[in-house]
Amino acid sequence: MKKTPLLNVALSRLIASLGHGDKVVIGDAGLPVPPGVELIDLALTHGIPDFISTLNVVLSEMQVESHVLAQEILEKKPSALVALDKLNAEGALGRRELLSHEQFKVLSRQARAIVRTGECQPYCNIVLVAGVTF
Repeated sequence: MKKTPLLNVALSRLIASLGHGDKVVIGDAGLPVPPGVELIDLALTHGIPDFISTLNVVLSEMQVESHVLAQEILEKKPSALVALDKLNAEGALGRRELLSHEQFKVLSRQARAIVRTGECQPYCNIVLVAGVTF
């Protein structure tokens, strides 16, 4: 059995297959999934799993170079934003880029996969851009 926190087979496979610059989206329960983009659906019910718990488990295995948020998250200020800002300050998320929510959805078409959580706070979506460990 794996020693790391990530046990989901599909998510583990995805992270192991990433190359530098590949994009992974972790999204709330309402984020649309564009045709042709793989969906890894973890949502069970409202709030389970939540966005930040899912992000933390992904970060346990994924090297992140940068991340993208919808600028609306700064306006709505869901409680997850505090944790995002902390992770960002710790250097876990690399450089931050902000786009409008509409631009964010367009960018999600380039993702290798979208990971759907049970999160129901507005704008709790992030694009993680894969980095390298060397």
